[in-house]
Amino acid sequence: MKTIDLLETSVRELNQSLHDQANNCDEREWVVLHPMGRHAVACGLNQNISVDIEGHAGYYCAGMNQKASVTIHGNAGQGVAENMMSGCVRVKGDASQSAGATGHGGLLVIEGNAAARCGISMKGVDIVVKGNAGHMSAFMGQAGRLVICGDAGDALGDSLYEVHIYVKGEVASLGADCIEKPMREEHIEELQQLLDRAGVDEDPKAFRRYGSGRQLYHFKVDNASSY
Repeated sequence: MKTIDLLETSVRELNQSLHDQANNCDEREWVVLHPMGRHAVACGLNQNISVDIEGHAGYYCAGMNQKASVTIHGNAGQGVAENMMSGCVRVKGDASQSAGATGHGGLLVIEGNAAARCGISMKGVDIVVKGNAGHMSAFMGQAGRLVICGDAGDALGDSLYEVHIYVKGEVASLGADCIEKPMREEHIEELQQLLDRAGVDEDPKAFRRYGSGRQLYHFKVDNASSY
């Protein structure tokens, strides 16, 4: 196990050491001490390694992640796991806005609450939020699954495409062209698998499903006020 203390080492040096594992993976397990809200920690990883960040992280932690498993033992700032491709990113605390933005794959788990625009423009990533999620979550979501075990803020799923949204709690309001859809057996099975992967003990039958009404795929002058 490799331990890096950010009181003694810069984030640039840490990230370079992590990137060096892509070609010759000498260390599979990493621990980062004293992150103290520093930005862009553990970004662009491209190897099957685990990174435990022991504290709060700043903006864009674990962005562009591929293959790696990153755990933040605290809160995460804006854009955690943005544009991730694969692997798993877990936030033990709360996440600020735009968590998982534009993510193409992998799994993001937020054990606390997520702020506004969680999953904005998501393109295949799976996101599980154990707490509440803020307004405009899954805005313009194209593919993937968003699970909210608590409540969802205003304009949920605004202008989304084919994202599957599951919410256990209350939804303040639905965004443009987002509608509630039937929760069929295949959706219960899909949700159960997601909850199992995230390590979340919830009954999938207690959730409701939301998705696209498919009225905004192509421009229609009658819908001009909705764009």
